[in-house]
Amino acid sequence: MASTSSPTSTHQILLLAGALALAGGLYMLPKGIVKPKEGKAALNQDAARTATRDGGGIATNGSKADASSGPRPAETGTVAGEASPAATASAPHTQATAAQRQELNTLLAQYRTAPAASRRQVATTLAARYATVQRFDSAGFYLAGLAAAQPSEKAWQQAADAYFQAYSFAASAERKKMLGDRARELYDNVLQANPNNLDAKTNLGMAYMSSDNPVKGIGLLREVLEQDPKNEKVLYNLGILAIQSNQYDKAVERFAQLVQVNPKNVEGQFYLGVSLARTNRGPAARAAFQKAKSLSADPALAASVDEELAKLRN
Repeated sequence: MASTSSPTSTHQILLLAGALALAGGLYMLPKGIVKPKEGKAALNQDAARTATRDGGGIATNGSKADASSGPRPAETGTVAGEASPAATASAPHTQATAAQRQELNTLLAQYRTAPAASRRQVATTLAARYATVQRFDSAGFYLAGLAAAQPSEKAWQQAADAYFQAYSFAASAERKKMLGDRARELYDNVLQANPNNLDAKTNLGMAYMSSDNPVKGIGLLREVLEQDPKNEKVLYNLGILAIQSNQYDKAVERFAQLVQVNPKNVEGQFYLGVSLARTNRGPAARAAFQKAKSLSADPALAASVDEELAKLRN
């Protein structure tokens, strides 16, 4: 996503590097209304098991082969927490050293045996360590528990943001649906505490895009834009959604607004170029691509720009 909302620089590079598989839509964003094969209860059961026993790898309820996103527990003959090939393939963004996996196993053991008085601190540390290795659903599980114990706008948002990051990385429609559901529940709590939290409302809107009611998501994004017409995050997301639905004229409008608000928004310039190219406005597209390239030293971005410029010459 845009620089204002990307969970990590790696995520941003992956998006930009694969940006121009746009005919099929951006891999990170919802592809339409999802009809999952599993019920919500089954998926939530998987999520709880992932976090509480860290049943990463291919431990599931038996109804899907999709790997969960938590690190694996120690197993005989393996390094503690060693991920299976299936787990690595399903969560290629995650990176954890043997030392980090061992630390997670140690913290989990402490959490299971800690008295109530000290369990909160262990849970806080666990959430931080999971976030470090980009296991955001496990981080969200512990953050949600902390928020339930001591509710506040900030605590609910930390948990919601973790699940939203996991949602944006999800490798399957089923997990995207489940993680989006959980993020929405938590963002609802944030907005109950503060209805004017526009960042939470924006993410809630995006999380609705993989639900049975994506129209509500668009409505929430537009509500934010009414309150804050210069909101870069919303302008970016509306532009991306327009590209996904092949509404390139609308995408041009959104990204043009975005770069007017912030001419140094790299992704805004890049996707303005994409949208202009798709509407046969070559010279303007070329200028936007060159502007994007001038704003960043990221080699993934430069490669994507060069690829697009080559297409314009053909």
